[in-house]
Amino acid sequence: MTAQRDTPVPVEIEPPDSVLIAISNAPDAALAESIARALVEERLAACVNLLAPCLSIYRWQGAVEQATEVPMLIKTTRRRWAALEARLRELHPYDVPELIAVQPAAILPAYAGWVISETRRPNARR
Repeated sequence: MTAQRDTPVPVEIEPPDSVLIAISNAPDAALAESIARALVEERLAACVNLLAPCLSIYRWQGAVEQATEVPMLIKTTRRRWAALEARLRELHPYDVPELIAVQPAAILPAYAGWVISETRRPNARR
């Protein structure tokens, strides 16, 4: 065996919860605001940033399309991801809504604590 193979590789264990940034788009500002408000009120997100409208160019069902959309940056947690995904599908008019999660490489601990606390179900135990 070579020395390289004999060297143990550290195992990264996920903490009990971690912050995710979910990226999505809505077809207009009114719907984006409605989705954002529902996600925050239902504690599926601590915060949703609605960005300036953008032009999206994409392929859909064999044709190149374009549409103006409102990007949404959704701050949530790994524990709330499945519920967030299900609720976004209910609220969103697209057949295939964009929903991509990114886990930050680094985060201010106080901010992470705030996101985790704001997305806990009201009766959830720590």
